[in-house]
Amino acid sequence: MRRVPIPGDRDVTASLDEPGSDTGACVVACPPHPQRGGSRSDRRLQAVGDALADCGVACLRFDYGPWDEGEGERQDAVLALAWAAERYERLGLFGYSFGGGVALLAGIDHGPDDEHHKRPAGEDVAGLATLAPAAELPDGSDAAAATEDRTRPTLVVVGERDETVAWEHVAERARGAGHVVEAFPADHRFAGHQADVAGAVASFLAEHLDVPGE
Repeated sequence: MRRVPIPGDRDVTASLDEPGSDTGACVVACPPHPQRGGSRSDRRLQAVGDALADCGVACLRFDYGPWDEGEGERQDAVLALAWAAERYERLGLFGYSFGGGVALLAGIDHGPDDEHHKRPAGEDVAGLATLAPAAELPDGSDAAAATEDRTRPTLVVVGERDETVAWEHVAERARGAGHVVEAFPADHRFAGHQADVAGAVASFLAEHLDVPGE
C-alpha cells in the first residue's frame, strides 16, 4: 500500500493497494459517511482491496475532502477516477453505504473539462459494485435512480437485516435495470460476512475488468 494525493481543488488523499503483478486494472473505492467515521481505512473497503489484490487488480481507496453534503464527495470520486484513468487501462468503481450512493452517481458524472482530465469519468468504468448503498445523498441526489443506468455491469450487494439504508428500494430498481443483486443474511456492517462479501465484489469486478483467470 502506498499513499497518493489526488490532484484537484479539494484535499483528497488516497491509498493504493497494488497486486503482485500488474494487470492494468484498478478499482476506485468510495468510503462510507465521513461524518460518521467513514474513511478509506474502513474494514469493508480494506477487505475488498485485499480481495482485489488477490485477483490481480489494484484498489484506490480515498478519503473525501471537506464535507459538502454529497456534491463535493461525488466530485472527489470523479477526480479519483481521473487519477486512475491516467495510469490504468481498465477501471472499476466500488462504494459502501454513503460511498455506495456516491459510486452510483459518480459513475454517471462527468469529469472536469480541463487540460488534465478531458474524458467523462463514467466512460472509463467497465464495472461497478456497491455494498449497502444509500438510496439518496444528503444533498437530495437520487442514487437509487442511478442504478437504472445500463452503461456498465453493476452489482448491488445488500444485507437482509440492514435497517440503516433503504436497500429494498435500491435493489428493486437495480433488478429492474437488469443488474445483479446479491443478498447476505447480514446487518449494515456485514459482521461475520466481510470476507464473503469482499470475495463476491472482487470476483464480479475482476470478471468485468477482463482480468486473466476471471
